[in-house]
Amino acid sequence: MIKINRVRYFLGIDGGGTKTLCAAGDESKLLATATAGPSNVLRVGEAQARESLRQSVRQACAAAGITPAQVTNTCIGAAGAARPEVAEIVRRILAEILPSNILPSGINVVGDMEIALESAFGAGPGVLVIAGTGSIAYGRDARGHTARAGGWGFAISDEGSGQWIGRCAVSSVLNAHDRGVTTALTALVLQFWRLDGLDELVRHANANPPPDFPQLFPVVLRAADEGDSMARNLLEDAGKELAMLAAIVIRS
Repeated sequence: MIKINRVRYFLGIDGGGTKTLCAAGDESKLLATATAGPSNVLRVGEAQARESLRQSVRQACAAAGITPAQVTNTCIGAAGAARPEVAEIVRRILAEILPSNILPSGINVVGDMEIALESAFGAGPGVLVIAGTGSIAYGRDARGHTARAGGWGFAISDEGSGQWIGRCAVSSVLNAHDRGVTTALTALVLQFWRLDGLDELVRHANANPPPDFPQLFPVVLRAADEGDSMARNLLEDAGKELAMLAAIVIRS
């Protein structure tokens, strides 16, 4: 009797507020990766998250020369998935995308900070700060105890993130106008969003749904590089906010 060894295939997914990265591999090596749009459920909603996850999974599998039906286990580190209700939404979406032969236990959903910590420190102790569309500090000590700070959502938290910097940039522009202070940020923000003046900026910034504030980060960076003091102060404040998150985790 000939025994046939069945190759096991795995998916690793990093689902963020800006992009989704899916890696396909077998038990010994990485086979392929694919990138799609954002899949942060809290930020872009279930429909967009589902489409981004579906696209990234299908493209990664196709590039690896396998089908989703051959996948045996999947792990996703998803922005916002530290909250049980978000994790359940992401798990349900992946269960819809992947074939029914994968058991629920074969889909592991964790927060994006957990996969980042694993990537940086393995099983050892360490503290990291994630600052992208959102922000969070997360760490683990030598005894395996974990702690976090920040990352409670763009509307009320995410200090020092791209979202925070973009929103503060608009506030700084309007505050500078009120005080009669000149800042290079004003012209750069208006130019980037193709607006004619501050009245349009106010309407655009207060729109529902709100504009994509993280897009303004390169604008702030450019103004800072050109010597604008307000932009430099804003980036310095962002750095302090992120350092504060790290300090909270270290003390925990």
